[in-house]
Amino acid sequence: MDRYLIVIDMQRDFIDGTLGSEMAQAIVPNVVKKIKAYDPGHIYATRDTHFANYLETLEGKKLPVIHCVKESDGWQIHPEVAAALGEAKIFDKYTFGSVELAEELYRISLGKEMELEIVGVCTDICVVSNALLLRAKLPGVVIRVDPSCCAGVTSQTHQAALETMKMCQIDVTEQEQEQGQKQADDTADALDQSKK
Repeated sequence: MDRYLIVIDMQRDFIDGTLGSEMAQAIVPNVVKKIKAYDPGHIYATRDTHFANYLETLEGKKLPVIHCVKESDGWQIHPEVAAALGEAKIFDKYTFGSVELAEELYRISLGKEMELEIVGVCTDICVVSNALLLRAKLPGVVIRVDPSCCAGVTSQTHQAALETMKMCQIDVTEQEQEQGQKQADDTADALDQSKK
């Protein structure tokens, strides 16, 4: 059985840029380690992509923070992650989920058994969107999410997204979920301490 890794939006703006967080920064080493565990030809990534008119879009009106503008520094994949990805195929996506990625993985799945693992940011927006899109396109394929390689907007919304994915038959192992929750809780505690 072939195993494929999907790396969602590990871009500078989501890690240490305009929408970055300590939680996202903390998962970078885990994501790099995960990438190195996969066959380089079986790794795909997405890149959130916006343009100068972002604030005029529906997303821009609901999240009025300019981010991931094509060719900007914040649009780039985080340097450590980019180095690990090497020649992985990257899909630029203009909304939360990538239909093109789902279609490519569907074509690959024809006539073979495969499993998918998803990592990246934000658990509660683009990770869950892509996971559910892949579940709809590939109903017979095992899909996993590693919480220790994901970060949400908050630890609570991270956990809520993991629960949503579990309800849709996306595997989240308890050990991985506990580690992910502990990491999210530790980060939240550190943030609370820094505000005092």
